[in-house]
Amino acid sequence: MSERTTAMKVIKPSVEIIDMDDYEKIIRKIEKIGRVCYKSEENIADGTAERFIGNILRRGHESVIEHEAVTVRFTCDRGVTHEIVRHRIASYSQESTRYCNYTSDKFGNEITVIDLASGFEYDLNKEEDKKKYEIWERSMKEAEKAYFEMLEAGATAQEARSVLPNSLKTEIVITMNLRSWRNFFRLRTEKAAHPQMREVANIALAEFKEKLPLFFEDIEAYQD
Repeated sequence: MSERTTAMKVIKPSVEIIDMDDYEKIIRKIEKIGRVCYKSEENIADGTAERFIGNILRRGHESVIEHEAVTVRFTCDRGVTHEIVRHRIASYSQESTRYCNYTSDKFGNEITVIDLASGFEYDLNKEEDKKKYEIWERSMKEAEKAYFEMLEAGATAQEARSVLPNSLKTEIVITMNLRSWRNFFRLRTEKAAHPQMREVANIALAEFKEKLPLFFEDIEAYQD
């Protein structure tokens, strides 16, 4: 069996909004739908959408905002996606370790892992954090080596994936309606959330607050 130099790549998590309609278009749509409940369509005018939606959100009438959805790509570790997919009202498409062979050129002939120090906010100048990081980094390299050895021994990608770590980088595309996103952010940005889960949720929430302020301005991300 040929010897192979470890070439593992370490990256930080990221979030990309793939599909989100224009804010003004969304609020006009939600107002038009919501006013059916009260048969108050005659009250629609310039500037009424935000006030109407704000009022129904304050009353907890969130079913109305289920009529609009947003699609987002999360690049994170596989452990985080195990938590993400527990959210029921959503559609998911995820990078598959059954079909992706990380020895191929398209993956740079290496595995990519999500930086542990980022999510857990390690201070690598501190001896304790440095030691934990070094153990993690060594384990990732050993996992990559075992993965490549499995493939060299004739294993398929779906067999070899059994030695890949939770820290493996994965991409998952998520589509949720606005009500489900509100629930997602409430749960996944709070103090009790896993630090790496909270990290990507906070990145996404900041984007949602900027682009869809009316629907997410009341959700406050936990800060250490």
